[in-house]
Amino acid sequence: MTSDRRTFLGAGLGVAAAATSQSWDFTAGAAEMPSREGNRAEASTDFGRLIHREPRAVAQPISSAEVASLLRLARAERLKVAARGQGHSIYGRSLSENGIVIDMGRLNSIRDLRPDRVVVDAGATWKSVLDATLPQGLTPPVLTNYLGLSVGGTIAVGGIGGSSSRYGMQTDNVLELDVVTGDGHELTCSVGSNPNAFDAVRAGLGQCGIITRATLRLVRAPERVRRFQLFYPGLSELIADQRRALAEERFDQLQGAILPDGAGGWRYQLEGAVFYNGNRLPDDSALLKALSDTRSAAVITDLTYGEDAAAFAKFEALLRSKGQWTTPKPWLLAFLPGSNAEQLAREILDELTPADIGPFGRITCYPMMTNACRTPLVRLPAESVVFPFNVIRVPPSDDRAAIERMVAQNRALYDRLRRAGAMHYPVSAFPMSQDDWKDHFGSSWARFAEIKRRLDPADLLTPGYAIF
Repeated sequence: MTSDRRTFLGAGLGVAAAATSQSWDFTAGAAEMPSREGNRAEASTDFGRLIHREPRAVAQPISSAEVASLLRLARAERLKVAARGQGHSIYGRSLSENGIVIDMGRLNSIRDLRPDRVVVDAGATWKSVLDATLPQGLTPPVLTNYLGLSVGGTIAVGGIGGSSSRYGMQTDNVLELDVVTGDGHELTCSVGSNPNAFDAVRAGLGQCGIITRATLRLVRAPERVRRFQLFYPGLSELIADQRRALAEERFDQLQGAILPDGAGGWRYQLEGAVFYNGNRLPDDSALLKALSDTRSAAVITDLTYGEDAAAFAKFEALLRSKGQWTTPKPWLLAFLPGSNAEQLAREILDELTPADIGPFGRITCYPMMTNACRTPLVRLPAESVVFPFNVIRVPPSDDRAAIERMVAQNRALYDRLRRAGAMHYPVSAFPMSQDDWKDHFGSSWARFAEIKRRLDPADLLTPGYAIF
């Protein structure tokens, strides 16, 4: 096995996280206008490299007050505003045609660290948060596999990670938010203060306010992680073992993927991780008992918690070295109902080939419990178990005709999945109409729309989603 192949297989779910808890680097700002042409060019595209929209200006605020000032100016000038943290949206969601893009990069401080919480600016990355908390033996309960995403960005979409079965989404672990509304007012919101705004901003796709600061819950961090990569001959065997491992709570993290095998077929991977402290190693035989994987192919690694959390950086370096990090990313991300997940996954696989994914792409597929996911605007199938199912395409070249076909295929796949009860994780690469969004938000739509009208009456915020 080549070193590149080992890095690819070892990347786990991380490549999906580069978009899923990602796509929304949504937060905002005000100062330093007009912007340089270089800033405008950079803010005209995003990580997906699929959509191009040039803003009139890029602002780089250093305070919430500057964000508020900018939004009042934008309202007076009738300019649309999109916030940008690390620019990891994949279908133009953080862009603003002839409007203002707010670069949150300078709002990145770690403000206050306590035994149970940390206060951070919304432009801070999860890597910088972990760098601050881990020396104190603390960690956010849910980390995205890719730590280079902004805090405000993932809170605006939900933020999923390997520990979501246990702790829910990142939005379920936010204690308080400082927000600037679309009419330029600053407010603090939480479960007990301005709860309607709190519920509309978390996973609200940037429609009701710009997050400028977040108070995040912390838990004790484990010292070490023992990670198991198990491989299977087929989808049925993989899903059966994933369901068994989830039901028996064998792992602290449970994920999985369907990978191109390099020979025109698929390779099926379960990935489980167990946290532990000191020298008391987990019992491998008990953890793997009765699983039907190809045991001779299993890969078991043992790392510190910090090393394991940062492991995706190696895969990023590989993609950069191959020129793949900056190619277009026509990705599709969804949640399948647990009751028919295998059937739906098989139908999708029957329509896709490894060539549709690319040699470094993958399809992530694994079960998670939903009882810890309580954010109102995070939309999941109404079942106790759902399967994140993400088609992570990494095209080998910038063939625009081929990429447009992939985007069209995403739309067709989404329609099929939605009819079967699946839900969209709203960072995918395909267009959606307002009726699609009404269907997506379902019973939450009326309340969401009412809060939008109250907090962003001029409909300035985040035009890339075309929701309202």
